[in-house]
Amino acid sequence: MVALMLCIMFFFLALNFPMVIPMVVAPIAIIFFFFPNVNLAIGVQQLIAGVSAQVLLAVPMFILAADIMCSGHTTKRLLDLIETFVGHIRGGMAITTAATCTLFGAISGSTQATVVAVGKPMRQRLAKLGYSDGESTSLIINSAIIALLIPPSISMIMYSVVTGSSVGDLFIAGVGPGILMLIVFSIYCFFYAKWAKIPTQRKATGKERVAALKKAILPLFFPVIIFAGIYSGKFSPTEAAAVAVLYALILEMIVYRTVGLKDLHRIALSTAVVTSAVFVLVSSGQLFSWVISYAQIPQLLTDAVLGTDPSALRIMVTVTIFFFIGCMFVDSLVVIIILSPIFYPLAVQAGIDPIHLGILITLQAAIGSVSPPFGCNIFTACAIFNKPYATVVKGLPAYMAMLILITIIVIAFPQLSLFML
Repeated sequence: MVALMLCIMFFFLALNFPMVIPMVVAPIAIIFFFFPNVNLAIGVQQLIAGVSAQVLLAVPMFILAADIMCSGHTTKRLLDLIETFVGHIRGGMAITTAATCTLFGAISGSTQATVVAVGKPMRQRLAKLGYSDGESTSLIINSAIIALLIPPSISMIMYSVVTGSSVGDLFIAGVGPGILMLIVFSIYCFFYAKWAKIPTQRKATGKERVAALKKAILPLFFPVIIFAGIYSGKFSPTEAAAVAVLYALILEMIVYRTVGLKDLHRIALSTAVVTSAVFVLVSSGQLFSWVISYAQIPQLLTDAVLGTDPSALRIMVTVTIFFFIGCMFVDSLVVIIILSPIFYPLAVQAGIDPIHLGILITLQAAIGSVSPPFGCNIFTACAIFNKPYATVVKGLPAYMAMLILITIIVIAFPQLSLFML
Protein backbone atom coordinates (compact mmCIF):
# COMPACT_ATOMS: atom_id res chain seq x y z
CA MET A 1 0.00 0.00 0.00
CA VAL A 2 2.69 2.49 1.03
CA ALA A 3 4.89 1.39 -1.87
CA LEU A 4 2.06 1.96 -4.35
CA MET A 5 1.35 5.42 -2.98
CA LEU A 6 5.01 6.44 -3.17
CA CYS A 7 5.40 5.02 -6.69
CA ILE A 8 2.39 6.98 -7.93
CA MET A 9 3.64 10.20 -6.37
CA PHE A 10 7.17 9.84 -7.74
CA PHE A 11 5.80 8.91 -11.17
CA PHE A 12 3.75 12.09 -11.48
CA LEU A 13 6.49 14.26 -10.00
CA ALA A 14 8.98 12.78 -12.48
CA LEU A 15 6.62 13.82 -15.27
CA ASN A 16 6.73 17.37 -13.86
CA PHE A 17 3.10 17.48 -12.74
CA PRO A 18 2.19 20.07 -10.06
CA MET A 19 2.37 18.69 -6.52
CA VAL A 20 -1.41 18.78 -6.15
CA ILE A 21 -1.88 16.06 -8.82
CA PRO A 22 0.03 13.24 -7.05
CA MET A 23 -1.48 14.35 -3.73
CA VAL A 24 -4.97 13.69 -5.13
CA VAL A 25 -4.31 10.75 -7.47
CA ALA A 26 -2.29 8.68 -4.95
CA PRO A 27 -4.97 8.54 -2.20
CA ILE A 28 -7.74 7.92 -4.76
CA ALA A 29 -5.72 4.98 -6.11
CA ILE A 30 -5.36 3.59 -2.57
CA ILE A 31 -9.13 3.79 -2.08
CA PHE A 32 -9.81 2.18 -5.47
CA PHE A 33 -7.42 -0.77 -5.03
CA PHE A 34 -7.51 -1.47 -1.28
CA PHE A 35 -10.83 -0.07 -0.04
CA PRO A 36 -13.33 -0.53 -2.91
CA ASN A 37 -16.27 -0.34 -0.51
CA VAL A 38 -15.46 3.29 0.39
CA ASN A 39 -17.64 5.76 -1.49
CA LEU A 40 -15.42 8.10 -3.52
CA ALA A 41 -17.84 10.92 -2.69
CA ILE A 42 -16.14 10.97 0.71
CA GLY A 43 -13.01 12.12 -1.11
CA VAL A 44 -14.89 15.15 -2.43
CA GLN A 45 -16.16 15.88 1.07
CA GLN A 46 -12.59 15.78 2.39
CA LEU A 47 -11.40 18.16 -0.34
CA ILE A 48 -14.07 20.64 0.72
CA ALA A 49 -13.42 20.10 4.42
CA GLY A 50 -9.76 20.92 3.90
CA VAL A 51 -10.54 24.56 3.18
CA SER A 52 -13.53 24.93 5.52
CA ALA A 53 -11.61 25.82 8.68
CA GLN A 54 -12.38 29.35 9.80
CA VAL A 55 -8.77 30.06 10.76
CA LEU A 56 -7.82 29.76 7.07
CA LEU A 57 -9.52 33.12 6.51
CA ALA A 58 -6.40 34.66 8.03
CA VAL A 59 -4.18 33.38 5.21
CA PRO A 60 -5.40 35.56 2.30
CA MET A 61 -5.68 38.59 4.56
CA PHE A 62 -2.11 38.32 5.86
CA ILE A 63 -0.92 37.80 2.27
CA LEU A 64 -2.91 40.85 1.14
CA ALA A 65 -1.48 43.00 3.95
CA ALA A 66 2.05 41.94 2.96
CA ASP A 67 1.40 42.70 -0.73
CA ILE A 68 0.11 46.17 0.13
CA MET A 69 3.18 46.94 2.23
CA CYS A 70 5.56 45.56 -0.38
CA SER A 71 4.09 48.07 -2.81
CA GLY A 72 4.63 50.94 -0.37
CA HIS A 73 7.42 52.47 1.72
CA THR A 74 7.11 50.32 4.85
CA THR A 75 10.27 48.29 4.19
CA LYS A 76 12.50 51.32 3.53
CA ARG A 77 11.34 53.08 6.69
CA LEU A 78 12.12 50.00 8.79
CA LEU A 79 15.54 49.62 7.14
CA ASP A 80 16.47 53.25 7.79
CA LEU A 81 15.36 53.02 11.41
CA ILE A 82 17.41 49.94 12.26
CA GLU A 83 20.45 51.22 10.35
CA THR A 84 20.59 54.41 12.40
CA PHE A 85 20.83 52.37 15.62
CA VAL A 86 23.16 49.50 14.66
CA GLY A 87 24.71 50.52 11.34
CA HIS A 88 27.89 51.87 12.97
CA ILE A 89 28.89 48.71 14.83
CA ARG A 90 30.99 45.93 13.30
CA GLY A 91 28.75 44.02 10.89
CA GLY A 92 26.04 46.61 11.44
CA MET A 93 24.66 46.50 7.91
CA ALA A 94 24.33 42.72 8.03
CA ILE A 95 22.67 42.93 11.45
CA THR A 96 20.34 45.58 10.00
CA THR A 97 19.37 43.11 7.29
CA ALA A 98 18.58 40.36 9.80
CA ALA A 99 16.64 42.69 12.11
CA THR A 100 14.64 44.20 9.25
CA CYS A 101 13.73 40.72 8.01
CA THR A 102 12.50 39.96 11.53
CA LEU A 103 10.34 43.08 11.67
CA PHE A 104 8.99 42.62 8.16
CA GLY A 105 8.34 38.96 8.92
CA ALA A 106 6.21 40.13 11.84
CA ILE A 107 4.11 41.91 9.22
CA SER A 108 4.05 39.54 6.26
CA GLY A 109 4.44 35.99 7.64
CA SER A 110 6.05 34.95 4.35
CA THR A 111 9.72 34.15 3.76
CA GLN A 112 9.53 34.81 0.04
CA ALA A 113 7.83 38.18 0.47
CA THR A 114 10.56 39.09 2.97
CA VAL A 115 13.32 38.07 0.53
CA VAL A 116 11.81 40.34 -2.13
CA ALA A 117 10.95 43.31 0.09
CA VAL A 118 14.16 43.42 2.15
CA GLY A 119 16.58 41.71 -0.21
CA LYS A 120 16.37 44.14 -3.10
CA PRO A 121 17.49 47.28 -1.22
CA MET A 122 19.81 45.54 1.25
CA ARG A 123 21.84 43.58 -1.27
CA GLN A 124 23.02 46.82 -2.86
CA ARG A 125 24.00 48.30 0.50
CA LEU A 126 25.86 45.14 1.51
CA ALA A 127 27.75 45.05 -1.79
CA LYS A 128 28.96 48.63 -1.32
CA LEU A 129 30.57 47.64 1.99
CA GLY A 130 32.44 44.70 0.45
CA TYR A 131 30.17 41.71 1.12
CA SER A 132 30.43 39.03 -1.57
CA ASP A 133 27.38 37.95 -3.56
CA GLY A 134 27.36 34.56 -1.86
CA GLU A 135 27.50 35.98 1.67
CA SER A 136 24.93 38.74 1.10
CA THR A 137 22.38 36.48 -0.58
CA SER A 138 22.84 33.75 2.05
CA LEU A 139 22.33 36.33 4.78
CA ILE A 140 19.14 37.62 3.16
CA ILE A 141 17.47 34.28 2.45
CA ASN A 142 18.32 32.90 5.90
CA SER A 143 17.24 36.02 7.76
CA ALA A 144 13.97 35.90 5.83
CA ILE A 145 13.02 32.55 7.39
CA ILE A 146 12.58 34.27 10.75
CA ALA A 147 9.25 35.36 9.19
CA LEU A 148 7.91 31.83 9.73
CA LEU A 149 8.64 31.94 13.46
CA ILE A 150 7.58 35.50 14.24
CA PRO A 151 3.78 35.92 14.08
CA PRO A 152 1.92 35.93 11.80
CA SER A 153 3.09 32.69 10.21
CA ILE A 154 1.27 30.82 7.44
CA SER A 155 3.05 27.60 8.41
CA MET A 156 1.71 27.89 11.96
CA ILE A 157 -1.80 28.42 10.59
CA MET A 158 -1.45 25.23 8.52
CA TYR A 159 -0.24 23.27 11.55
CA SER A 160 -3.20 24.61 13.53
CA VAL A 161 -5.66 23.51 10.83
CA VAL A 162 -4.20 20.00 10.65
CA THR A 163 -3.85 19.35 14.39
CA GLY A 164 -6.47 21.61 15.96
CA SER A 165 -3.89 23.44 18.07
CA SER A 166 -4.45 27.07 19.04
CA VAL A 167 -3.00 29.33 16.34
CA GLY A 168 -2.91 32.21 18.85
CA ASP A 169 -0.71 30.17 21.20
CA LEU A 170 1.51 29.17 18.27
CA PHE A 171 1.96 32.82 17.29
CA ILE A 172 3.00 33.74 20.81
CA ALA A 173 5.27 30.70 21.20
CA GLY A 174 7.19 31.53 18.03
CA VAL A 175 8.54 34.83 19.37
CA GLY A 176 11.24 33.28 21.58
CA PRO A 177 12.82 31.03 18.91
CA GLY A 178 12.52 33.84 16.36
CA ILE A 179 14.43 36.27 18.56
CA LEU A 180 16.99 33.55 19.32
CA MET A 181 17.58 33.10 15.60
CA LEU A 182 18.07 36.86 15.18
CA ILE A 183 20.59 36.93 18.05
CA VAL A 184 22.58 33.97 16.68
CA PHE A 185 22.68 35.50 13.19
CA SER A 186 23.72 38.88 14.60
CA ILE A 187 26.62 37.36 16.54
CA TYR A 188 27.79 35.59 13.41
CA CYS A 189 27.50 38.82 11.38
CA PHE A 190 29.68 40.64 13.91
CA PHE A 191 32.49 38.10 13.79
CA TYR A 192 32.24 37.61 10.03
CA ALA A 193 32.61 41.35 9.46
CA LYS A 194 35.60 41.40 11.79
CA TRP A 195 37.21 38.45 9.97
CA ALA A 196 36.46 39.85 6.48
CA LYS A 197 37.53 43.37 7.53
CA ILE A 198 34.20 44.89 6.49
CA PRO A 199 34.38 48.65 7.18
CA THR A 200 32.07 50.23 9.72
CA GLN A 201 29.78 53.16 8.98
CA ARG A 202 29.38 56.58 10.50
CA LYS A 203 27.44 56.61 13.74
CA ALA A 204 24.07 58.29 13.35
CA THR A 205 23.36 61.37 15.44
CA GLY A 206 20.56 61.58 17.94
CA LYS A 207 18.56 63.81 15.58
CA GLU A 208 18.91 61.29 12.76
CA ARG A 209 17.70 58.49 15.00
CA VAL A 210 14.71 60.49 16.16
CA ALA A 211 13.85 61.41 12.58
CA ALA A 212 14.08 57.75 11.48
CA LEU A 213 11.96 56.67 14.42
CA LYS A 214 9.27 59.20 13.54
CA LYS A 215 9.16 57.90 9.97
CA ALA A 216 8.98 54.26 11.09
CA ILE A 217 6.70 54.59 14.10
CA LEU A 218 3.53 53.77 12.17
CA PRO A 219 4.93 50.62 10.45
CA LEU A 220 6.15 49.45 13.85
CA PHE A 221 2.55 49.26 15.00
CA PHE A 222 1.90 46.31 12.68
CA PRO A 223 3.53 43.66 14.93
CA VAL A 224 2.24 45.48 18.01
CA ILE A 225 -1.34 45.27 16.77
CA ILE A 226 -1.06 41.60 15.82
CA PHE A 227 0.84 40.36 18.86
CA ALA A 228 -0.72 42.54 21.55
CA GLY A 229 -4.22 42.00 20.20
CA ILE A 230 -3.91 38.21 20.20
CA TYR A 231 -1.98 38.04 23.48
CA SER A 232 -4.51 40.25 25.30
CA GLY A 233 -7.46 38.35 23.85
CA LYS A 234 -8.91 41.45 22.18
CA PHE A 235 -9.26 39.62 18.89
CA SER A 236 -8.57 36.25 17.28
CA PRO A 237 -5.78 35.59 14.73
CA THR A 238 -8.35 35.87 11.93
CA GLU A 239 -9.55 39.21 13.25
CA ALA A 240 -5.91 40.29 13.61
CA ALA A 241 -5.40 39.55 9.91
CA ALA A 242 -8.39 41.71 8.99
CA VAL A 243 -7.10 44.54 11.17
CA ALA A 244 -3.66 44.21 9.51
CA VAL A 245 -5.22 44.66 6.06
CA LEU A 246 -7.19 47.69 7.19
CA TYR A 247 -4.13 49.24 8.82
CA ALA A 248 -2.01 48.57 5.72
CA LEU A 249 -4.60 50.26 3.50
CA ILE A 250 -4.83 53.30 5.76
CA LEU A 251 -1.06 53.58 6.05
CA GLU A 252 -0.09 53.15 2.40
CA MET A 253 -3.12 54.77 0.73
CA ILE A 254 -4.01 57.64 3.06
CA VAL A 255 -0.95 58.42 5.20
CA TYR A 256 1.97 57.72 2.84
CA ARG A 257 -0.04 57.80 -0.41
CA THR A 258 2.26 55.26 -2.05
CA VAL A 259 -0.57 52.95 -3.15
CA GLY A 260 -3.43 54.25 -5.27
CA LEU A 261 -6.81 52.85 -6.22
CA LYS A 262 -5.41 51.72 -9.57
CA ASP A 263 -2.81 49.59 -7.74
CA LEU A 264 -5.40 47.64 -5.74
CA HIS A 265 -6.45 45.49 -8.69
CA ARG A 266 -2.86 44.33 -9.27
CA ILE A 267 -2.29 43.73 -5.54
CA ALA A 268 -5.57 41.84 -5.13
CA LEU A 269 -4.80 39.69 -8.18
CA SER A 270 -1.36 38.80 -6.77
CA THR A 271 -2.94 37.86 -3.44
CA ALA A 272 -5.59 35.74 -5.19
CA VAL A 273 -2.97 33.78 -7.14
CA VAL A 274 -0.89 32.98 -4.05
CA THR A 275 -3.95 32.18 -1.93
CA SER A 276 -5.36 29.86 -4.59
CA ALA A 277 -2.09 27.92 -4.73
CA VAL A 278 -2.04 27.58 -0.94
CA PHE A 279 -5.68 26.51 -0.66
CA VAL A 280 -5.42 23.91 -3.43
CA LEU A 281 -2.52 22.33 -1.54
CA VAL A 282 -4.45 22.45 1.74
CA SER A 283 -7.53 20.87 0.15
CA SER A 284 -5.60 18.04 -1.50
CA GLY A 285 -3.58 17.57 1.69
CA GLN A 286 -6.78 16.98 3.67
CA LEU A 287 -7.76 14.15 1.32
CA PHE A 288 -4.26 12.70 1.52
CA SER A 289 -4.26 12.87 5.34
CA TRP A 290 -7.71 11.25 5.61
CA VAL A 291 -6.76 8.32 3.37
CA ILE A 292 -3.47 7.56 5.13
CA SER A 293 -5.28 7.75 8.49
CA TYR A 294 -8.06 5.45 7.26
CA ALA A 295 -5.45 2.99 5.98
CA GLN A 296 -3.59 3.20 9.32
CA ILE A 297 -0.38 4.07 7.51
CA PRO A 298 0.79 6.38 10.36
CA GLN A 299 0.72 3.44 12.78
CA LEU A 300 2.69 1.28 10.37
CA LEU A 301 5.34 3.95 9.81
CA THR A 302 5.69 5.00 13.44
CA ASP A 303 5.98 1.39 14.62
CA ALA A 304 8.64 0.72 12.00
CA VAL A 305 10.64 3.90 12.70
CA LEU A 306 10.04 4.59 16.39
CA GLY A 307 9.14 1.24 17.88
CA THR A 308 6.28 0.55 20.25
CA ASP A 309 7.17 2.86 23.17
CA PRO A 310 9.44 5.71 22.00
CA SER A 311 10.69 8.41 24.34
CA ALA A 312 9.75 12.06 23.90
CA LEU A 313 13.30 12.91 22.87
CA ARG A 314 13.38 10.19 20.24
CA ILE A 315 10.09 11.41 18.80
CA MET A 316 11.29 15.02 18.58
CA VAL A 317 14.55 14.00 16.92
CA THR A 318 12.64 11.81 14.45
CA VAL A 319 10.17 14.61 13.73
CA THR A 320 13.08 16.97 13.11
CA ILE A 321 14.78 14.60 10.67
CA PHE A 322 11.59 13.73 8.75
CA PHE A 323 10.45 17.34 8.39
CA PHE A 324 13.93 18.60 7.58
CA ILE A 325 14.38 16.07 4.77
CA GLY A 326 10.82 16.51 3.52
CA CYS A 327 11.05 20.30 3.33
CA MET A 328 14.30 20.03 1.37
CA PHE A 329 12.39 18.54 -1.56
CA VAL A 330 8.74 19.60 -1.22
CA ASP A 331 6.94 22.81 -0.25
CA SER A 332 6.82 23.09 3.53
CA LEU A 333 3.02 23.47 3.59
CA VAL A 334 2.67 20.11 1.86
CA VAL A 335 5.04 18.46 4.34
CA ILE A 336 3.15 19.93 7.31
CA ILE A 337 -0.17 18.71 5.92
CA ILE A 338 1.11 15.19 5.24
CA LEU A 339 3.45 14.48 8.16
CA SER A 340 1.80 16.33 11.05
CA PRO A 341 -1.14 13.88 11.36
CA ILE A 342 1.38 11.03 11.44
CA PHE A 343 3.51 12.29 14.32
CA TYR A 344 1.09 14.51 16.26
CA PRO A 345 -0.89 11.77 18.09
CA LEU A 346 2.25 9.89 19.07
CA ALA A 347 3.96 13.07 20.29
CA VAL A 348 1.00 14.09 22.45
CA GLN A 349 0.81 10.58 23.86
CA ALA A 350 4.49 10.82 24.85
CA GLY A 351 3.82 14.05 26.75
CA ILE A 352 5.19 16.55 24.22
CA ASP A 353 3.38 19.87 24.32
CA PRO A 354 1.48 20.33 21.01
CA ILE A 355 2.57 23.98 20.85
CA HIS A 356 6.23 23.08 21.34
CA LEU A 357 5.87 20.42 18.65
CA GLY A 358 4.32 23.01 16.33
CA ILE A 359 7.23 25.40 16.83
CA LEU A 360 9.74 22.61 16.15
CA ILE A 361 7.89 21.69 12.95
CA THR A 362 7.65 25.33 11.88
CA LEU A 363 11.39 25.71 12.47
CA GLN A 364 12.09 22.77 10.17
CA ALA A 365 9.76 24.27 7.57
CA ALA A 366 11.77 27.47 7.81
CA ILE A 367 15.08 25.63 7.45
CA GLY A 368 13.70 23.66 4.52
CA SER A 369 13.01 26.88 2.60
CA VAL A 370 16.78 27.58 2.49
CA SER A 371 18.03 24.00 2.18
CA PRO A 372 19.35 22.68 -1.15
CA PRO A 373 18.31 21.30 -3.50
CA PHE A 374 14.80 22.81 -3.71
CA GLY A 375 14.52 25.45 -0.96
CA CYS A 376 12.00 28.04 -2.19
CA ASN A 377 14.05 31.00 -0.89
CA ILE A 378 17.03 29.87 -2.96
CA PHE A 379 15.06 30.03 -6.21
CA THR A 380 13.41 33.30 -5.16
CA ALA A 381 16.87 34.83 -4.67
CA CYS A 382 18.08 33.45 -8.00
CA ALA A 383 15.14 35.11 -9.71
CA ILE A 384 15.14 38.55 -8.09
CA PHE A 385 18.95 38.95 -7.89
CA ASN A 386 19.58 37.32 -11.28
CA LYS A 387 22.33 35.15 -9.80
CA PRO A 388 23.16 31.50 -10.53
CA TYR A 389 22.18 28.76 -8.10
CA ALA A 390 25.82 28.07 -7.13
CA THR A 391 26.35 31.69 -6.05
CA VAL A 392 23.23 31.79 -3.88
CA VAL A 393 24.07 28.58 -1.98
CA LYS A 394 27.79 29.35 -1.59
CA GLY A 395 27.44 30.92 1.84
CA LEU A 396 24.85 28.49 3.22
CA PRO A 397 27.05 26.04 5.23
CA ALA A 398 27.68 28.48 8.08
CA TYR A 399 23.98 29.31 8.37
CA MET A 400 22.97 25.65 8.23
CA ALA A 401 25.30 24.98 11.17
CA MET A 402 23.66 27.81 13.12
CA LEU A 403 20.16 26.54 12.28
CA ILE A 404 21.05 23.05 13.49
CA LEU A 405 22.31 24.59 16.74
CA ILE A 406 19.05 26.52 17.14
CA THR A 407 17.06 23.33 16.53
CA ILE A 408 19.00 21.55 19.29
CA ILE A 409 18.32 24.45 21.68
CA VAL A 410 14.59 24.46 20.87
CA ILE A 411 14.41 20.69 21.51
CA ALA A 412 16.42 20.89 24.74
CA PHE A 413 14.62 23.91 26.20
CA PRO A 414 10.85 23.78 25.57
CA GLN A 415 10.32 26.83 27.77
CA LEU A 416 11.99 28.95 25.12
CA SER A 417 8.72 28.51 23.21
CA LEU A 418 6.28 28.15 26.09
CA PHE A 419 7.39 30.76 28.62
CA MET A 420 4.71 33.31 27.60
CA LEU A 421 1.79 30.85 27.52
